[in-house]
Amino acid sequence: MRKVVVYTLLSVDGVAESPSDFVHDFDEMMLANLRRVIETQDAVLLGRTMYDEWSSDWPDSDFEPFASFINSVPKYVVTSSDLDLSWSNSTVLDAPLAASIADLRRRPGGDIGVHGSLTLAQSLLRTGDVDELRLVISPTIAGVGRRLFEDGPSNRPLELVRAERTPSGTLLADYRVGE
Repeated sequence: MRKVVVYTLLSVDGVAESPSDFVHDFDEMMLANLRRVIETQDAVLLGRTMYDEWSSDWPDSDFEPFASFINSVPKYVVTSSDLDLSWSNSTVLDAPLAASIADLRRRPGGDIGVHGSLTLAQSLLRTGDVDELRLVISPTIAGVGRRLFEDGPSNRPLELVRAERTPSGTLLADYRVGE
């Protein structure tokens, strides 16, 4: 069965909103980590807000390897309102979220990524639909902004699978999410 993998940039104090405000040095090791994450993914879940923002930014971006990946991968958008599907390979999930996730998991393929969609990631964490967290923790205290683990599940065990420090002091931490 396919895994749902949340890739998120965080500040040390857990802020995930507007990572460009606190990630100041995206070094080569962080790029290699991003490549490692996306090379296992062949589908992406996006929330409506992230879809609207990214569909106007990424088609013209040259930030590799992510631009080629996000522009070509099938994108499943979680929304209850009409959506302009002009961004290639985009589909609205019109079934309830749990049923849509179950359907995507049953299909053959690689990992299903969740990138940048904070509300969606929080919802999937609450419902137990996240298999792995791939966290990029910037050595910055953001102070303000929405956090990934706000009002989230309590006492959910995580198994550390990998941890590395990059030259810029960023921590790359991969966790398997327990039941």
